[in-house]
Amino acid sequence: MKIGILLTGHRPDALQNEFSEYDAMFRDLLDGNGFTYETFAVVDGQFPKDEFQAEGWIITGSRHGAYEDHPWIPPLETLIRDIQKSGRPLIGVCFGHQIIAQALGGKVEKFKGGWAVGRTDYDYDGQTLTLNAWHQDQVVALPEGARVLGSNAFCENAMVAYGDNIWTVQAHPEYDDGFIQGLMDTRGKGVVPDDLMQAAANRLPAANDNPKIGQLMAEFLKKERA
Repeated sequence: MKIGILLTGHRPDALQNEFSEYDAMFRDLLDGNGFTYETFAVVDGQFPKDEFQAEGWIITGSRHGAYEDHPWIPPLETLIRDIQKSGRPLIGVCFGHQIIAQALGGKVEKFKGGWAVGRTDYDYDGQTLTLNAWHQDQVVALPEGARVLGSNAFCENAMVAYGDNIWTVQAHPEYDDGFIQGLMDTRGKGVVPDDLMQAAANRLPAANDNPKIGQLMAEFLKKERA
């Protein structure tokens, strides 16, 4: 099965020598499922010819806001709607989660409650899942027909489904603890409150459910659909 990865941002320059690019993180997360991949750096204006160029799609995270004025955002929203109509599976993570909601009629904004950073618990279908988060923007209004699958007190719309072929998550199952620490050491300084980053650093050594979410994502992509 060929998965198209829509790259909407690049890892920070300061972390380029130590960590892989975002598309490689997803390949690692989904390793062992027999997927092949093609990356389209939409953030740089590189788009697939149409929604049929891959059998399933993933939209990555980004430092950009879904509501910002970038020339690549409107065509990405059009592609999202085309993928939805095609019935092909689509997964969105963090920015991907937000831009899908926006493209389908929801609202994204900089959350007044501040940041979520590092190891974070979510209620997902009656079970607690722990994932690494890094965001201030949130989906604050859902499109018609969206279903909330996971949430917590800070992020009401943390995991969302649209019909049978779109699944999105606000957190970052592709980020390991080292990358979160790297973000705190680089992008976080002077932006994220120090006490929040210290609390996140204290929680990092604990286990997370990245592998479990990776398997859920793989099963979603491979699921047979009418």
